[in-house]
Amino acid sequence: MRQPTRQTLIAASPFTPRLSAEQVAAAIARGLTAGGMPHPDLCPLPERAAPEQQREILDAVGFDTRMLGARAVILAAESLHEQTLAGSIVFEIATRARQAGVPAYAVTAENALSAFDARILDLQLIIEAAGAAALRRAGARLAGVV
Repeated sequence: MRQPTRQTLIAASPFTPRLSAEQVAAAIARGLTAGGMPHPDLCPLPERAAPEQQREILDAVGFDTRMLGARAVILAAESLHEQTLAGSIVFEIATRARQAGVPAYAVTAENALSAFDARILDLQLIIEAAGAAALRRAGARLAGVV
């Protein structure tokens, strides 16, 4: 008997005031489904969360359970910078995925991480995409590698 295909989990933050977390996640999802993947589990996140709020936010959305049931996690954040990652919700999610053995990918408007930093976070692939159309293309590209 064939096992059902597990969903991909998209954890997305807003990219701009005009591109909300929900819109970012939906655009990537359209690309994934156009690439033949099942509709992903969408997990919109706040733009910023203090370190002491992160656990509460992730617990409130059942993040760990959703992540453990996913085939992969796609992190969507406006920018990835070494200086801003420490203490960020993106860093927390990447750490949880790595510790759980769930592959993590990233989509960002601006990638300023070194190859070493990406490796520390165990990000399989980082794709730069800024607008809705580029986010859809990123999702389609990820459909081929997730």
